[in-house]
Amino acid sequence: MTYITNRRLARLPHHPLSAARVKRTVKLGFKSIWNHRLRSLLTALGIVFGVCSVIAMLAIGEGASFEQQELIRQMGSNNIIVRAMKPPEEKSSAAKVSRVAEYGLTYADVDRIKETIPGIRIKVPGRIIRKDVWRGSNRVDCDIYGTVPWYTEVNNYRVAHGRFFNRVELDNKANVCILGQDMADELFPLDSPIGRRVHAGEQYFRVIGVMEPRSARVGKDNGNPAKQDKNADGAAEAAHRMFVPLTTAKERYGELLVEQQSGSQSLEKVELHEVTVMVDNLDDVLEVSGIIEAVLDYHHKKKDYEIIVPLEQLRIAERSAQIYDIVLGGIAALSLLVGGIGIMNIMLASVTERTREIGIRRALGAKRKDIVLQFLVETVLLSCIGGAIGVGLGITIPYFVEMFAKMRTIVTPWSPVMAFSISALVGVVFGLYPAFRAASMDPVEALRHE
Repeated sequence: MTYITNRRLARLPHHPLSAARVKRTVKLGFKSIWNHRLRSLLTALGIVFGVCSVIAMLAIGEGASFEQQELIRQMGSNNIIVRAMKPPEEKSSAAKVSRVAEYGLTYADVDRIKETIPGIRIKVPGRIIRKDVWRGSNRVDCDIYGTVPWYTEVNNYRVAHGRFFNRVELDNKANVCILGQDMADELFPLDSPIGRRVHAGEQYFRVIGVMEPRSARVGKDNGNPAKQDKNADGAAEAAHRMFVPLTTAKERYGELLVEQQSGSQSLEKVELHEVTVMVDNLDDVLEVSGIIEAVLDYHHKKKDYEIIVPLEQLRIAERSAQIYDIVLGGIAALSLLVGGIGIMNIMLASVTERTREIGIRRALGAKRKDIVLQFLVETVLLSCIGGAIGVGLGITIPYFVEMFAKMRTIVTPWSPVMAFSISALVGVVFGLYPAFRAASMDPVEALRHE
């Protein structure tokens, strides 16, 4: 910064901060930053990484939360899902004694629920049979899921190729099936499975469709005979699942399930593994779930079922997402704090370095507010430049994360605005002390400084 420039600034009219004065001060600030480019860049790095981490971490957290909530929504907010669950005592005794373990949901349970609770509809009953399915030398261990034609509508699940079975095929107990995406790829790696036949146990099924793939698997085996994996939406992972008409599953495989475990034979009888209940009024969902549990508790001696309420899970997921955002934002904001401290340290060093310049300006007529404005503008400019670079990086990084880590990320419009605003605020807050310290110098002592 030259003394000539300081004299020009000092000769400006001294009325309250005019537009010309602020404009000249901003130009001087840019010039000072440009004259010390490397130091300015290193000083702003803390703000750059702080803003970048705020946006990137919030984008990753928002993407994970969105996927979880979307999968829960796919179950239907009006739906209540009741699943069969093998009691622990049954699990321990099955391996020791070869006997029939009867548990889970029954057709009588479905009739009781319909007769007891008004304003509901039984939408999707389902049975699960664990079988090896093969075609030629390709073999897949999968769940054969017996269900009804409207399964896809209730569960917001779509067929990628072909079609789902219809009511006529349900009534006629037709040997038709729809394969999960991964299962179709393993059984038919080179050609389309539509119209081809697969072997399941002692039965042949004609493939009429392939389901869309589903991701974000969560949950774990809950002890039911199919040992299915669960999605976040509560439905079993369909990548290795074969869908057949419910009547076909009952006719071809019966209700008695045989499973080999460590050299012993386990016999289990389950009429229904899953029932989806649709409630007409959304406000009644939680109350109806409690009534269903009371009805089942009264007629079941053991806890051989579980009730999943997507609406309740969705509310929990939304609350968790808010907490997650606060935690991530707080952690990332710490780096902004560190960046602000770094800027303040550099500006304090700059005040000491430019003591004589400050003295000359004061001697030429500059007031304290002019000195405060000069140093405050430089600090805010450093923060804003770092914030702008950080916003650019913060918006770019989530795309690379999504590309290479295969994680969904969502950059919300408010996160860059918030991060940049905080960076500007950091510049103001951490620039005040160096600015006031520079302005409080005695002009005479400042001129003597070497």
